[in-house]
Amino acid sequence: MLDRRTFLAASALWLASSTSLTHASEIREHMPWSPFPSSEPHIERPGPWKFFTADEARAMEAIVDRIIPPDRETPGGKDAGCAVFIDRQLKGPYGASSGLYKLGPYVKGIKQQGSQSPVTPAELYRKGLANLDRICKVNNGGKGFADLSADEQDSVLKTIESGTVEFEDVDAQGFFDALLKDVPEGFFSDPIHGGNRDMVGWKMIGFPGIRYDYRDWIGRHNERYPYPPVSIMGRADWTPHKA
Repeated sequence: MLDRRTFLAASALWLASSTSLTHASEIREHMPWSPFPSSEPHIERPGPWKFFTADEARAMEAIVDRIIPPDRETPGGKDAGCAVFIDRQLKGPYGASSGLYKLGPYVKGIKQQGSQSPVTPAELYRKGLANLDRICKVNNGGKGFADLSADEQDSVLKTIESGTVEFEDVDAQGFFDALLKDVPEGFFSDPIHGGNRDMVGWKMIGFPGIRYDYRDWIGRHNERYPYPPVSIMGRADWTPHKA
């Protein structure tokens, strides 16, 4: 029986003797690889809508501005890019429920069990916005949601939230719940995803973002963090400029 020390010494000797040095080479001036070449973050830029139609986008911008209305200090959901964030998410894996089990059976469960529906987020938004447009036009002389006053828009959303309105082919309250989840995500997510434009959400709550080290501030409550937040994209003054 080998004791532990003898076993480890023998293992190290075997590894050293079995490692070939014939392919070793000297590296000069630059590394022969680039760091994380396949995991560079994709940056969502402002531009044409990728999922929403023009009418859907107009309604969505009105919706996000009612869920997160602007005030004197902070832009609302529209100017913060929340509708853009949701548009990009619905066009991507989230909208298609990629990675989730989708074969059923589907049984209505309790709230804590999450979604038990075959409807993907993309389908939920498309059908939900169509139903919202139909209901608004029927009850408001042909006006869509975006054409209503702020008070009228709030009234419509409250009615949907209460569960007293039924949509065709989709759950109305499920649509409202998705809005309550996705709009704040767009407001507080990293700007790389299209929302939280100019990091307005982080500035509002004093969140430092992905700064390297802010441990000195963790225990300092009720103090405003004095430095600007940093996103995954970094900061312009950190980026070296090539001559």
